[in-house]
Amino acid sequence: MTYKLQFGELLPYMGVLFEGLLFTVVLTLISTVAGVGLGIGGAAARTFGPPWAGRVFVIYVELIRNTPFIVQLFFIYFGLPALGLKLSESQAAFLAMTINLGAYSTEIIRAGVEAVPKGHIEAGVSLAMTKWEVFAHIILKQALQKIWPALSSQIIIVMLGSSVVSQISAEDLTYAANFVQSRNFRAFEAYFAVALAYLGLAIVMRAMLRGIGRLMFPGH
Repeated sequence: MTYKLQFGELLPYMGVLFEGLLFTVVLTLISTVAGVGLGIGGAAARTFGPPWAGRVFVIYVELIRNTPFIVQLFFIYFGLPALGLKLSESQAAFLAMTINLGAYSTEIIRAGVEAVPKGHIEAGVSLAMTKWEVFAHIILKQALQKIWPALSSQIIIVMLGSSVVSQISAEDLTYAANFVQSRNFRAFEAYFAVALAYLGLAIVMRAMLRGIGRLMFPGH
């Protein structure tokens, strides 16, 4: 049995595929900014915050890291309406990715914080800086510098994992592929093209994050 490739069958659906690609890019960018911000806050709370805040973030991190992302997504989209909080597909996707990345980045950034030499912290304290000023002006940049490759890899992993948001009908790249193959029945071509698109996104994102790292940490 032979199969004849017909990538030309995708041409009428290029608009749909482009919209899915754009949604995936926007979803990744927004959730990355929010998730890393949450991770910085979590790392600060676990390192310098009151004990109750540290315990809250410990529970949050363990809960997210030990449950599947798709279950987290379904809980947000299907479970929260039972509590009176109904979100659209896009809102649920953004929230789920932010929460997921926030948990992982909390631990990654905390590892960087703990790697900062204690003498630097003591020097900041000796200058009458508060512990939050020490964190913001002395610790954070050094911590990010140490863990930037690991954090970059986690961002890309979360971007690739975003493909499951199609399960709640969020119109991302995978949703677009599902739509296309359901119309032209060219599943191989549709998913092959989307796989290449995800590969391209990962390569571009890695290059961008590497460039951001060079700008933030020149000489390293």
